[in-house]
Amino acid sequence: MTAYAIAHLRPDGPANEEVLEYIERIQSTMDPYGGRFLVHNTPVEVMEGGWPGALVILEFPAIEAARTWFASPAYQELAPLRTRNMAGDVVLVDGVVRDYDPRSTAAALRAEVLGPGAVV
Repeated sequence: MTAYAIAHLRPDGPANEEVLEYIERIQSTMDPYGGRFLVHNTPVEVMEGGWPGALVILEFPAIEAARTWFASPAYQELAPLRTRNMAGDVVLVDGVVRDYDPRSTAAALRAEVLGPGAVV
């Protein structure tokens, strides 16, 4: 199942040489794990709440590939170039199957809260 690395980054200032080097080198750390950018350096359109900073979404073929990439020596060597220059939150998450139906999640949550067979 496809998995994603999602980062909400808040730069401390304009891009400096360390940040530029990080951007130039990150793809080579992802290549062995099948990673690719889906969102990078694209303005967000805030519909609710606030969103200071930037959004980055990386796609991997599976959650284990994303975990292995993040823990890899190549990425861990590179990461300080980013972390020294911007605060951020990074999460890894599994995607859903192609034919995912949110009603099945609602039914499971309803059963969990109200008991099996509960109808509201």
